[in-house]
Amino acid sequence: MLRVGVLALQGDFREHVNSLTALNVAVQKVRNPEELKTVNALVIPGGESTTISMLAKRVGLLDPLRKFVKDGFAVYGSCAGMIMLADEILDGRSDQETIGGIDITVRRNAFGRQVDSFETDLALKDFKNNFRAVFIRAPWVERVGSEVEVLATYKTENNQEHPVMVRQGALLATSFHPELTNDNRIHEYFVQMAKSVSRVNS
Repeated sequence: MLRVGVLALQGDFREHVNSLTALNVAVQKVRNPEELKTVNALVIPGGESTTISMLAKRVGLLDPLRKFVKDGFAVYGSCAGMIMLADEILDGRSDQETIGGIDITVRRNAFGRQVDSFETDLALKDFKNNFRAVFIRAPWVERVGSEVEVLATYKTENNQEHPVMVRQGALLATSFHPELTNDNRIHEYFVQMAKSVSRVNS
């Protein structure tokens, strides 16, 4: 049976729990290595990426999270979660650590500060209808590796187009916050990913 963990150290993890629960998925809040062992997929919420990484290191979760990714389990990160899954960060703290796994370079707070938050309709690859995306102090992707699939992009005012939803194997990341909407299609997409991967790992 699929059991999805939600990293619950900081950020809007409750909203992710609610989105997954609405899909009748078994959910476990993950705050330590022992709880991580009870799940076979994981969501990393939006929040403050430096705080999440420092708290994860403090409770001994950072290395187990890296192993979780390397072992091929499905992981989805939104906003700060995207930063945590990126192999490279721009404008991060010099001591900031990530889990890594997705061959992308992200720029922290690329869309500006909290007051610059906005919503927009995005076309998502393989999704029938547009998705109303909420961007809050969001990162964007400046480089994608050859094995990364871009599922959505956003064009800025100066006509630069940046990926804001990417997938690499069992890893999924969005710049925006689907957990802050009533549209659970991205969570459903991730659950289907996780079910496929969990059969491989079982």
